[in-house]
Amino acid sequence: MSDIDIEDDRRLKYGWTTGACATAAAKAAYMALVDGCFPDAVEIVLPKGQTPTFALERTQLNEGNATAAVIKDAGDDPDVTHGALIECRVRRMKSGAGVVFLAGEGVGMVTRAGLPLAVGEPAINPAPRKMIIDNLTAIHDAADGPLDLEIMISVEDGERLAKKTWNERLGIIGGLSILGTTGIVVPYSCSAWIHSIHRGIDVAKAAGLDHVVGSTGSTSEKAAMALYDLPLIAFLDMGDFVGGLMKYLRSHPVSRLTIAGGFGKLSKLAAGHMDLHSKRSQVDPDFLASLAEQAGADEKLISDIAASGSAGAILQIAQNNSLALGDEVAKAAQTEADKFVEGAFAVEVILYDRMGNPVGRAGFDGS
Repeated sequence: MSDIDIEDDRRLKYGWTTGACATAAAKAAYMALVDGCFPDAVEIVLPKGQTPTFALERTQLNEGNATAAVIKDAGDDPDVTHGALIECRVRRMKSGAGVVFLAGEGVGMVTRAGLPLAVGEPAINPAPRKMIIDNLTAIHDAADGPLDLEIMISVEDGERLAKKTWNERLGIIGGLSILGTTGIVVPYSCSAWIHSIHRGIDVAKAAGLDHVVGSTGSTSEKAAMALYDLPLIAFLDMGDFVGGLMKYLRSHPVSRLTIAGGFGKLSKLAAGHMDLHSKRSQVDPDFLASLAEQAGADEKLISDIAASGSAGAILQIAQNNSLALGDEVAKAAQTEADKFVEGAFAVEVILYDRMGNPVGRAGFDGS
């Protein structure tokens, strides 16, 4: 595998997407159909030309069909599917049938509009489908084997693993999605999370919703759910990716976006940060002290806030002194969000403490 450098100078290994693993399993199975035996290992060609090699975990050759499986290696990325067994059964079809994809055990089915697949289709995304067909076509051209095939993809324990993803909320029922545009998992790029945010927006828009809520975590999401009587698909778990959420909404707008999150997280947005992860942005006590001054704090209170070491301590100081610092933070965050989205839609910001109590708000109406 390849590797990359990150801030702390560790070397992190790339991994392979479920789509790349499914391609390797499908190619190995198809090679067995053509040649009568499985390779010791299988090399595939990724969309950008890389040629990784995969070991086969298990194989089975029957009359008219073959099955191969590989273990997914996500490298150093904390991917829920790392170590999962990805299996493909390839079966010959009648001439003219083309390539048909099926969802085996552990692969979900699409039940809601807005995804890049039709309702009723297996959750095998277009890019992995093309990757599989391209790799099998190369064998077909070389060996003149049949390319009228049924390809069934399965993921062992996929239904349980899917509960750790957005799939059910997106309307993908019964298992995981087979994903991957490039075939490569870049460690800590969180591409799957960003992908889920995009698909969540697509599903909400397809359902005709004009108001969505992006939350930094479960506490703020539950609080926002109590505030707004919206369907579940309106609530987007954006995590630290407020910039990623707004960027996609800027080109796929709805009428209104509520940003809901913790005081500390959204103080970073107020300071102009679009990635709220602790490794890429920090709470700035001096900045919060300047907002406290705008809220009417005296010199001692401003000094106390500037000297504080955490967002929680700063919020506590403000609350102990009846200072509406949360509202100032929310207004500043709303200003930054409005600049970022360039008028594509209206934004409100709501801040919560760790218990889910509201501590600041800049509403759609300016309140």
